[in-house]
Amino acid sequence: MAGDATETIGFGDFLKVDIRVGTVTDVQPFPEARKPAFKLWVDFGPVIGIRKSSAQITQLYTPEVLIGRQVAAVVNFPPRQIGPFMSEILVLGFPDADGNVVLIQPTHPVPNGGRLH
Repeated sequence: MAGDATETIGFGDFLKVDIRVGTVTDVQPFPEARKPAFKLWVDFGPVIGIRKSSAQITQLYTPEVLIGRQVAAVVNFPPRQIGPFMSEILVLGFPDADGNVVLIQPTHPVPNGGRLH
């Protein structure tokens, strides 16, 4: 069962998921989303470039707080149409006690595009 803490995967399976760090460069409201969300543009450096995502993070974050913040994201999922917006990455976070997404970010600045390992 997916999400079962006792389920194991091979190291090769882990390597298939490309998780990179990037810096949020733009945040726009996403009023067409079914649940409150922002449209994010994240810079992953010169090799990957800027990718966009829809993120349901409006409970804990404002656009002003997000601009310039480094975040972790899966960059090798296929693009997904979210209403009129094409989401290209999955920005990662953990739920807090109320179920609101708390974004993952490095504790120190790192170069954009760095891969999680």
